[in-house]
Amino acid sequence: MPTRTIRLLLVDDHAVMRAGLANLLATAGDFQVVAQADDGRAAIRLWEQHRPDVCLLDLTMNGMDGVETLRLLHEVDARARVLMLTSSDSAGDVARAMAAGANGYVTKNVGHQELFAAIRDVYAGGAPVSREKIVDAHAKPCSASGLTPREVEVLGLLREGFTNADIARLLGITTHTVKVHVAGVLTKLDVSDRTEAVAKAFDLGLLAARPASRRP
Repeated sequence: MPTRTIRLLLVDDHAVMRAGLANLLATAGDFQVVAQADDGRAAIRLWEQHRPDVCLLDLTMNGMDGVETLRLLHEVDARARVLMLTSSDSAGDVARAMAAGANGYVTKNVGHQELFAAIRDVYAGGAPVSREKIVDAHAKPCSASGLTPREVEVLGLLREGFTNADIARLLGITTHTVKVHVAGVLTKLDVSDRTEAVAKAFDLGLLAARPASRRP
């Protein structure tokens, strides 16, 4: 067990979720919830006031969403450590959050021990991503292309710019297996690289257009 208490800021616009999470974290023994916020602007104020070790931040909130909150938080404190804790298991949301500077990303349906481990990992400088299956919300079911469902899933992650190592971590498979799936995608689509694969996938209707921005 860690010897130092990790001070936490919880940011979620559902009061019941925050209360339940605070109670759960109290059972770990090495966490202290120093503040709770129900929106992004309150989160920024409370971070400046308490300077916690880690912020647990929801992605979808009323008003300012988690990604915008994350960007503003890093303007206030570039060293802020943030673990996204959200219901979304979309690879696109993972990509947005990590690109904005999140230190980790876990879904709300993870087991409590995995959540505890992710918090400790972020505190220690790691970048955990939930082992729960991350799905690509933009991928459509495979068609006459001959791609397997897993290959379509990998294709969707290629579209988001993930590396083989990233994809392996997100899907809980080995890097070698990812390479096999990528090779299968290139062969079946008769293309020479990832960029061509994604372009052809759009042409074939295997990937849906990106959704409109949810930012106000």
